[in-house]
Amino acid sequence: MFNTIGHIFSLTTFGESHGAAVGGVIDGCPAGLDIDFEFIKSELRRRSCGGKATSSRKESDEVEFLSGVADGVTLGTPIAFMVRNTDCKSSDYDTLKNIFRPSHADYTYFVKYGVRDYRGGGRASGRILLPCVVAGAIAKQILALSGVSVSTNVTRIGERCSQCFSLSEIEEILLDVGAAGDTVGAEVSGVIHNVPQGIGEPVFHKFQAELASAMFSINAVKGFEYGEGFRAASMRGTECNDVFISNGDGGIDIATNHSGGIQGGITNGKDVTFKVAFKPIPSVMTEQDTVNTSGESVKIKIGGRHDICVVPRVLPIVEAMAAMVTLDFIMLKRTNRIV
Repeated sequence: MFNTIGHIFSLTTFGESHGAAVGGVIDGCPAGLDIDFEFIKSELRRRSCGGKATSSRKESDEVEFLSGVADGVTLGTPIAFMVRNTDCKSSDYDTLKNIFRPSHADYTYFVKYGVRDYRGGGRASGRILLPCVVAGAIAKQILALSGVSVSTNVTRIGERCSQCFSLSEIEEILLDVGAAGDTVGAEVSGVIHNVPQGIGEPVFHKFQAELASAMFSINAVKGFEYGEGFRAASMRGTECNDVFISNGDGGIDIATNHSGGIQGGITNGKDVTFKVAFKPIPSVMTEQDTVNTSGESVKIKIGGRHDICVVPRVLPIVEAMAAMVTLDFIMLKRTNRIV
């Protein structure tokens, strides 16, 4: 029950990093959507990314749709799909079978379940979010029918900030960090464009709360804010308030967007703006102190294939989460009123 996101449009995921496959079941997808399979492939390519600064693990990421789709059109029934893992090198993790890697989920999974999949982090691997990209790509296609879209960009890598880093700039920074045997954190800014007014379910299912929950489900996320976020703590009400104005056609508009498109947990019609902070990937290539499953102190130097930073691979994941949350709320709104 805790591997599911969404209430009306929902996704339940399964799989481990080095298992046979990862996949999911989408429920609540409306019938009659002519799926753009090439768009799904392009989103998965964005996630796999490639390049000198990313993991050398190369998966084909071919999606196999098992149900819910016929002749490329959704049937309104559960959409089951999977992506087979074909480039696993589990032997890279043999030396880590009885060792807890610093700042990984090794120890907490072991404490909770009494057993853990040490191969690539198992269920705690970033690869298990691949099904979210597939479901998010479908959600994006449904949202596009109403003119709603999601965009992201990288605004911080370590100590360096920019309104929008280019891919070449990102790679240059990450190669420098990787050459030092280290990793680095990042910040991603997102915008949900043309969000309809009135979506969000107070009190305990506010739009920003569910958006934050989805983002915190992404590996390595350490912080989330929307609108002015933490900056609002240093502002005065007179500068932070969003003033209502007439739009000249007898309707109402809002002069500013300090609230990030959300007030009282409900969207107000402005674009929803948010930021997500990611910690450095904990698989550093330098030697560290840790303990084994017997509690003995040991040294560890992590090998294998790892990224230096979550960006730019995480961008389609952030967008997918935002798209699924937005679509789910739009569908929930239809249950709120008689007319």
